[in-house]
Amino acid sequence: MRAPATDRGRLLSALAAVTAVTAVTVFTATVPLLRDWFDLRVYHGAVDIWVHHGGRLYDYRVPGTAYGFTYPPFAAVAMLPMALLDLRAAIAVGLLLNLAALAVVVRLLTGRTWRRYGWYGCVLGACALALFEPLRDTFSFGQVNVLLLALVLVDAWLLATGRERWAGAGIGLAAAVKLTPALFIGLLLVARRGRAAAVATVVALAATGFAAVVAPDASRFYWTDAMWDTTRVGRLDYVSNQSLQGVLARLGETDRAVWAVAVLLTLGVWAVRARRAAAAGDWAAAFALTGLTACLVSPITWVHHLVWLLPSFAVLVRTGHPRIAGALYAVLCTSVVWLWFDDASGVDGFLGGNTYTWITLGLLLWLPVAQPRAARPNRARSANAIEPAPSPAAPRTAQVSSQPGPAGSGDTAAAGAAAAATGAASGPGCGLARSASSEPTGSTRPAAPNPQSSSARASS
Repeated sequence: MRAPATDRGRLLSALAAVTAVTAVTVFTATVPLLRDWFDLRVYHGAVDIWVHHGGRLYDYRVPGTAYGFTYPPFAAVAMLPMALLDLRAAIAVGLLLNLAALAVVVRLLTGRTWRRYGWYGCVLGACALALFEPLRDTFSFGQVNVLLLALVLVDAWLLATGRERWAGAGIGLAAAVKLTPALFIGLLLVARRGRAAAVATVVALAATGFAAVVAPDASRFYWTDAMWDTTRVGRLDYVSNQSLQGVLARLGETDRAVWAVAVLLTLGVWAVRARRAAAAGDWAAAFALTGLTACLVSPITWVHHLVWLLPSFAVLVRTGHPRIAGALYAVLCTSVVWLWFDDASGVDGFLGGNTYTWITLGLLLWLPVAQPRAARPNRARSANAIEPAPSPAAPRTAQVSSQPGPAGSGDTAAAGAAAAATGAASGPGCGLARSASSEPTGSTRPAAPNPQSSSARASS
């Protein structure tokens, strides 16, 4: 999206941006705020009762409801500063933290490419983010999902850019706050990043141990009782639960063995695809696949948890599928699943009431994943092997690269073009996409027998 070259074009772009901002502002001032910061009121009320009134952390319930604090004790310890604020101040701080985390997420997923779209492109992008149901619900509930996503994506960036010394710390902190991100430790193990997996595990255990020292009674109750009681979180068959367990619950299937089989199959697909992505150095795809899988296998995945799908859309755009990304993103802006809020029975309820689950499952199965590095040189060698051998009568041709003069400069230009093409193919992501250095360069590829031949197949 280039900046308009005429005054009329600039005016139309400005009007489009103003219209979009107005529409999104009206929408967000009416629909999302109906959530009334519910989850943040849970956090604030539980911490307030725990600190100021001597109550037990997991006994708190929001007045008039059966819902209370459900996260591990370290999450409550991290939220202790909230006890110094009243509810309105806590809401304001929560909004600012979520906005900062969202800025980090967007920066990591898009790299510097957002600059090419101009100010109006950035405004329209912000409007698109505001309409994304999981994201707007995260803000209006006062949830922590975007903060956790930012922590995890920082680790993805560290791994993709070779800064592996502290990689895993963000995942460990996220797993200590909420159990779902612990699957990213599994990704590090599948990808054979033992050091990062160890860092993540040590950080998670250290944070959990610290919480046990600060709040021993709450820790004992959570790990022995509250963690296993899904009724504390909500009904499994509630339409907002867009996990595999939610689908089964709405079908009336309560056998845990069926759910366990579905989870194992899902984890098997994830392990194969994530390992392939990591082997290719495509950390963007590996982390995206892990976020998708975490949403599917978690017993409860509310709609606002689906912010973990954002990396998948970035991968689709990077790999040349912007229309598919746009179509799926648009569906996730519609709140379509709520049409079956009262009754999710029948074929229409099975298909429509689980729409977000089907999107998540489809992305897990078909999200483009880079080819492992080892396979590319092998295929190149195989292609060279089937080339006809030179005739004994033909004179031996000296390598062009060893000759001075114009021919050598031509080789340099060709190598530069190949490197540029490789860098362009890696796409946005601030290092989350495949690094250009992981591709074979012009200097390491075998020379083509006939560089001018139109039938020669380009290396992919």
